[in-house]
Amino acid sequence: MSHSVTATIGQSPVTIETGKLARLADGAVTIRSGETIVLVSAVSATTVKEGQDFFPLTVDYREKAAAVGKFPGGYFKREGRPSEKEILTCRMTDRPLRPLFPKGYLYDTQIIGVLLSADGEHDPDVLFINAASAALCVSDIPFAGPVAAVRVGPHRRPVCGESCSQPTFGKRL
Repeated sequence: MSHSVTATIGQSPVTIETGKLARLADGAVTIRSGETIVLVSAVSATTVKEGQDFFPLTVDYREKAAAVGKFPGGYFKREGRPSEKEILTCRMTDRPLRPLFPKGYLYDTQIIGVLLSADGEHDPDVLFINAASAALCVSDIPFAGPVAAVRVGPHRRPVCGESCSQPTFGKRL
């Protein structure tokens, strides 16, 4: 059974859907803004590793070249290591989510995000943070969320210091 929620943030609608993709994950959602689509899944282990005394949370986000219609070829045939933007997006997502897990929760937990489609206007990093929170909320993983993220920036032609939320690449300074 699939569910969908749409809200307008800034100038464009944001749609969060669950129940269509990655059904074997504990929680999985797709989030869409314009033609930018991010798939995020959250999975947690059922047992704690023996002797483990820390919370192993893995947050991974990848922007594949195929999302913008380019396929690596020539000298670089594979994607390679994560870019600096991907690493910073993972950190921006990890920092607000980590303290919302209960104390003593030591199960190995993974939050994996993949950019499925990019339109060149809507930045997927804020979408990933929101989708990671939504994936944890629809799962059975104990999580004291949700969290939300929005990018706020000035208009290209500011009027009396006016700002806008979720500016597209074209509206940023």
